[in-house]
Amino acid sequence: MEKIKIAIIGFFAVMTSWLGTLAIPVYILVACNVIDYVTGITAACVRKEQVSSYKGILGIAKKVFMYLLVLVGVFVDFMLQYMFKNLNIPISLPFVVGCIVACWLVLNEMLSILENLNEIGVPMPPFLMPLVERIRGTVEKKGEDIKDNIGKKEDSSDE
Repeated sequence: MEKIKIAIIGFFAVMTSWLGTLAIPVYILVACNVIDYVTGITAACVRKEQVSSYKGILGIAKKVFMYLLVLVGVFVDFMLQYMFKNLNIPISLPFVVGCIVACWLVLNEMLSILENLNEIGVPMPPFLMPLVERIRGTVEKKGEDIKDNIGKKEDSSDE
């Protein structure tokens, strides 16, 4: 049992070191994916819908593709770093786009979880859904601000 604990701790230490600032959003995304999947299946049962392995596999595939979307955000971060370095622009954005993508996905998963819980009949505090929606809007605005600022930096470097 001790070897299993050491292996788990070692795995998370390596992953956290490798992911850096992206680790927490990715870990939360994993937890939200699992919770959303379970609550989604439960909500489908409450609605008396047919739960099939085909729908289940599609749901899992969708969750996996979320990580590919985060990876695209990380690739954008790498390309921005490369561009800034080669244009001698002193800006450092470690995993900013990747983190924003991951946080946006987490918030979407949280909204889905809340909708599933509502369908299941779990009492919902009236402020929770609007709060998560507002935080998602804030994340979207931050992404827009970064996009706009990068455009301004490129415009000023052309002069």
